Amino acid sequence: MALRPFHFAFPVHDLEAARGFYGGVLGCAEGRSSGHWIDFDLFGHQIVAHLDPAAKPVAVSNEVDGHDVPVPHFGVVLTIPDWEALAARVEAAGIQFGIAPHVRFKGQVGEQATMFFRDPSGNALEFKAFGNDANLFAR
Repeated sequence: MALRPFHFAFPVHDLEAARGFYGGVLGCAEGRSSGHWIDFDLFGHQIVAHLDPAAKPVAVSNEVDGHDVPVPHFGVVLTIPDWEALAARVEAAGIQFGIAPHVRFKGQVGEQATMFFRDPSGNALEFKAFGNDANLFAR
């Protein structure tokens, strides 16, 4: 089966801040929108920021390779060049990394470049890249 785009809807406390972050910082093209939601193209996937003025981030994490990984989180597996470009773009925008860009599981089958940061509403995002995409689900 050919890989299809996923759809993910999530709460944000401010649509204009979401527009600036997802559109401006991450470079996501904007699709349809209303006064209560905005569609964005996140590397070919449809994400939808829905207005919830009371939205608050969840403060749970799990230890992964020596880092406290926020749960829940979402993101995309990119190519190494796209991951490097995004890391540079996020850093240039002054976005604080929750987990700075680095390579985890070095020398193991699951070796991957990863980074975590939050949007203005506190939603955690992870972007990662593998030297070999075949290792995405390798054990």
